[in-house]
Amino acid sequence: MKRIVLLIATNLAVVVLLSIVASLLGVDRYLTQNGLNLESLLWFSLLMGFGGAFISLLMSKTIALWSTGAHVITSPEGAHERWLVDTVHRLADKANIGRPDVAVYEGEPNAFATGAFKNSALVAVSTGLLESMSREEVEAVLGHEITHVSNGDMVTLTLIQGVLNTFVFFLSRVVGFIVDKTVFRTERGIGPGYYITVIVSQIVFGIFASMIVMYFSRRREFRADAGSAQLLGTPQPMIGALMRLGGMQPGALPQALASAGVAGSPGWGALFASHPPIEQRIAALQGRS
Repeated sequence: MKRIVLLIATNLAVVVLLSIVASLLGVDRYLTQNGLNLESLLWFSLLMGFGGAFISLLMSKTIALWSTGAHVITSPEGAHERWLVDTVHRLADKANIGRPDVAVYEGEPNAFATGAFKNSALVAVSTGLLESMSREEVEAVLGHEITHVSNGDMVTLTLIQGVLNTFVFFLSRVVGFIVDKTVFRTERGIGPGYYITVIVSQIVFGIFASMIVMYFSRRREFRADAGSAQLLGTPQPMIGALMRLGGMQPGALPQALASAGVAGSPGWGALFASHPPIEQRIAALQGRS
């Protein structure tokens, strides 16, 4: 709940900050005089930037189950499912969070955690990961995901995404309006130059926003690895799990869950990768030995 309050407060602070900066630079007077209501745009940007991110967070468990085809284990069948559920619950108790739902889905080695609240999260593991790793390594991966939940990483990334969405939405329209008036010389209303510039600006600003989000995503992976080592009392199981993942092709997750997995698929640029290289993660854990 504290992180949800922080999410709302931060986005409100973003609107206030944008308003103050625009006032100091005289941008608000220029835009108001030329037909753009800056205050309305600020609040609309807040609604679009924060609203979309927040709704996605609230629906994250449903989207995750639907997109991966995962099934929640409500009544464990057999010793293997019982061990999986008991291990997740034991780690959750140790991390002092509510016991999450446990799910399994068909796919190549990977696992993820999601949910809006740390006391009602979802931890899902692929059949490929369960089949390719020892129980100790699977436990380390589960500790990694439980740490994501206990750290509130899902809400933190939503907070960052919401703030950046607000900036992208607001700035692209301000730039579009200025270009339309000064370059395309539109005198009444807004012309095609506004829409063209908004689209281009939103793409460019969106690219930079993605780089920032992925930077924070990579940092949280190091913390989750360290959290797993702390929960298990040793970094060796997580090192072993990462070494095993390093020799496999990790299972691809839907885009909405890509940053939630224990391993990420190679991207087209290091700045856009949701996960650090496995070698760096292993080195960081070895430094804790």
